[in-house]
Amino acid sequence: MHTHVASDGLKLRYAIDDYSNPWQPQETLFLLHAAMGSSRRLYQWVPILARHFRVVRPDLRGHGQTEIPGPAQLSLPRLAKDVIELADALGCGQFHIAGSSAGAIISMQVAIDYPDRVKTLANFASTPGLKNSLIEPDQWIAKIKAKGLRGFLEETIHDRFPKNADPGFLRWFIDESAKTSEELLFRFVPMMKEVDQTDRLHEIRCSTLAVIPDHDPLATMEQYEVLKHRIPRCELIVYHDLPHNITDAVPERCAAELRDFVLRHCRRASQKLD
Repeated sequence: MHTHVASDGLKLRYAIDDYSNPWQPQETLFLLHAAMGSSRRLYQWVPILARHFRVVRPDLRGHGQTEIPGPAQLSLPRLAKDVIELADALGCGQFHIAGSSAGAIISMQVAIDYPDRVKTLANFASTPGLKNSLIEPDQWIAKIKAKGLRGFLEETIHDRFPKNADPGFLRWFIDESAKTSEELLFRFVPMMKEVDQTDRLHEIRCSTLAVIPDHDPLATMEQYEVLKHRIPRCELIVYHDLPHNITDAVPERCAAELRDFVLRHCRRASQKLD
């Protein structure tokens, strides 16, 4: 893992995977993980994507090996700015970005706030903010306080994954997610619950991929379909019979979907230049 110091002094950690052809123009792809996760949750995506792109996987503020932010160091604009500052540090003027769940909300914010920097955007399993979602932060926090984060995850694990999920993977998922600071979640989840990007989705100018599950207990299909209606160039793909955690349940499928989408964009951009 590498270290980057943000402009507000917080130390962020990130991984880079790059097995793309060194003689070809380099395309950078940022992958942003979900809440209660880290860059490690996206490990199965790396072999599929890193052959074609320089893949940058940050640990979000307070997650993984990144430091826990102070009281004034956690907001959606600050999380978006972290991506831009890291891209600057890596010498990357423009990049592709994809996010899972809360990571997708941050990715959308990056595309809204910094439209000239984002080549393509991919949203996996996220509505435009959690304000209108079915998540109840007070209930989540009460359960975590009563049972601990591990107990909360064990109780809700079968709402997140299909019934045929590998039991070994589920244990690993719980072990990884339970490492997240509970104090951080008590701030992070209510902050995200206040977010509604609906009225700004039209500001996303880049080509966008939205991959959504149709059996998500956290959101309705109508809330997901807002993305297609409001983002000018949005391709919507529905994964049937899957709950919320599609990026963990079918990672190779998600990564291949993303790879093909970004490569199509790169080919079109190249043809326009020719």
